[in-house]
Amino acid sequence: MATDSVPSPHPVILRVLIVDDEASVRKVMAAIFAQLGLPCETAASGEEALRILETHQIDAVISDLHMPGMSGMELLAKVRQNYPQMVFLVVTGVDDIQVGIQAMRQGADDYLVKPLQVDANIVLASLTRALHVKRLEQEVENYRHHLEEIVSEQTQQLREALRQIERSYDQTLEVLGAAIDLRDSPTAGHSRRVFLYSLEIAKAMGGLESQMRNIAMGAWLHDIGKLAVSDAILLKPGPLTDEERKIMQRHVQIGYELVKSIPFLADSAEIIYAHHERCDGSGYPRGLKAEEIPVGARIFAVADTFDAMTSDRPYRRALPFEASREVIERGAGKQYDSQVAKVFLSIADETWKLIRKETAAIQAFAFATASDIQALRKLVKSGD
Repeated sequence: MATDSVPSPHPVILRVLIVDDEASVRKVMAAIFAQLGLPCETAASGEEALRILETHQIDAVISDLHMPGMSGMELLAKVRQNYPQMVFLVVTGVDDIQVGIQAMRQGADDYLVKPLQVDANIVLASLTRALHVKRLEQEVENYRHHLEEIVSEQTQQLREALRQIERSYDQTLEVLGAAIDLRDSPTAGHSRRVFLYSLEIAKAMGGLESQMRNIAMGAWLHDIGKLAVSDAILLKPGPLTDEERKIMQRHVQIGYELVKSIPFLADSAEIIYAHHERCDGSGYPRGLKAEEIPVGARIFAVADTFDAMTSDRPYRRALPFEASREVIERGAGKQYDSQVAKVFLSIADETWKLIRKETAAIQAFAFATASDIQALRKLVKSGD
């Protein structure tokens, strides 16, 4: 072993474990590290090396590959499994360099060649290079973990921001619903009731979980176009003239135009546009038939008719639930979708009575609370 130009002690104290079944090799390597001023432990086998690693603070292992019992390759696998950040150098013979390269492919950081005709500079350079690589790997790993924490924190912040936006949307929708029903005072509470009626029918139909919010919002804002209709027509106590009826019918197109450009209401806009269509094609504004009509609008048509008939109007008193059900049953397949009508008729009157009772207390204001829409969001998520 050459001893010329022994480097000064390394500024970082490395604790090295030498593993070799030959005592002479262990002594030579120990001498090298003594010249470097680095503490050193020795082990005569892989098994002994693992015991030392359990009880000592070790930064690097230098191990022979060919040993009785546990081989250097087996020791390498154990160290990589239990101490992934530890530097591991292998010692191989001149004729076994390919074995050393194979060891590096399996996780070794470098290799030294027997006979150990090397000086301390070479050993130190190999160790330093391997340690530098390990530190870079650790920095990358630390950065990755830190990045995951940053991403997780920012994702949480984004979710909270989206929740705030959704709450803002909900509050906006509440105000719009209130404005619609307060404008059309004879039908106060109508928007909220058809909102809840439509949800009950959609839930009973099943398979519409992904559309629940759109159906609900379409029902809630179906008459938003009436905000553009004059009071003289909207609040007229008697029958409308043909011209007035045409003006009134324009509220469907107006409502659609108002809502369609709002991204989170784009699908609901289709329900607003089609909420006066009829399955036999007799509706307006496009005369759509059967499945040409969005399912949400088909559901709404039944909910809307039911609420209209069971609510007091200036020109008549509310009809009993039973009479209203008979009208919808007779219109199934003509004015109303047959499947929707069938599902509606299967729901007990107690459900509709409960909704009317719950909405009666706020009928003067007639708008859904934020808790209604929050409950709807939970329903949609549970359906996903």
